[in-house]
Amino acid sequence: MTLKATALIPALLGALTLSLAACKTTGAGDIGSTLSAGSKLVTAATLSDAEMTELGNRTTADQDRKNKVAPANSKYAKRLAKLTTGWKTVDGTKLDYKVYIKNDVNAFAVPNGAIRVYSALMDKFTDDELRYVLAHEIGHVMLGHSKKAFQLAYTTAAARDAAAASGRSTAATIANSQLGDMAEALINAQFSQSQENEADDYALKLLTQHKLNARGSVTALRKLETLYGNERSMFSSHPAPGERAQRMESQIAAMKK
Repeated sequence: MTLKATALIPALLGALTLSLAACKTTGAGDIGSTLSAGSKLVTAATLSDAEMTELGNRTTADQDRKNKVAPANSKYAKRLAKLTTGWKTVDGTKLDYKVYIKNDVNAFAVPNGAIRVYSALMDKFTDDELRYVLAHEIGHVMLGHSKKAFQLAYTTAAARDAAAASGRSTAATIANSQLGDMAEALINAQFSQSQENEADDYALKLLTQHKLNARGSVTALRKLETLYGNERSMFSSHPAPGERAQRMESQIAAMKK
């Protein structure tokens, strides 16, 4: 299925127009490169699922190379494998889990089904809390939130490419440095409140289906609130952790009635 991006197309075409206008005093070769870069902007609005998956695979591989991945025999990898038992494929989507040895309390998901968890997060969270985090990230994948964030990152990269072709910056291609930029966009994705609530609801549903302790969602969010407040953390771009914890607690209580 092709991604819908009707609202993006006027903006993308506008960026293309600006790029072409900047080339009035350049040679034919420069105009050709700008047209090529500009076409990527339009392509970014119409990436197919297959193209999105391929780009996701490349971005994930790039991040796996740049970060220290916990080996399979490590305590982190073994624990993650245990926590994701029964979640290797969810709703027909194959998921790939790995741990990065990093001091940040973080986790992120790529639309190709890759989910990466940081070791510092695992050090601070209980098994039930980690299952909630994983289920929440799975929700972002399954509900298309990660895909939208990734598409926006690709559009930004394509815009930089067009700007570079018009002589305003150093040319960069999706094949190299911009993969890191796209991964960074996912790690720091600014999800809306409705998207976060939807991912929380998905997590609650998944935990309940597998007869797991859903209260891990409440304690995880309370822990983040205590540890970081409104400072930058795993859920820095998400709605207030305390409010989400209360929302989850109310839903869990309602399920028991």
